[in-house]
Amino acid sequence: MPKMKTISGAKKRFTLTGTGKIKRKHAFKSHILTKKTTKQKRNLTHIGLVDKADEGNVKKMLAMK
Repeated sequence: MPKMKTISGAKKRFTLTGTGKIKRKHAFKSHILTKKTTKQKRNLTHIGLVDKADEGNVKKMLAMK
């Protein structure tokens, strides 16, 4: 069976923590920022974790599983 390839888009978007959780950035923070409130933009800055339900899919994309 051939090796699983990492999806390059996932490689750019997700990083692993030391405990094995997957970090992600929030969406909607790249452009058209003038109509968004300062509070909304500030809250989108914080890094989040991938939800437990989606972790399997992301690990598959990163060829970890």
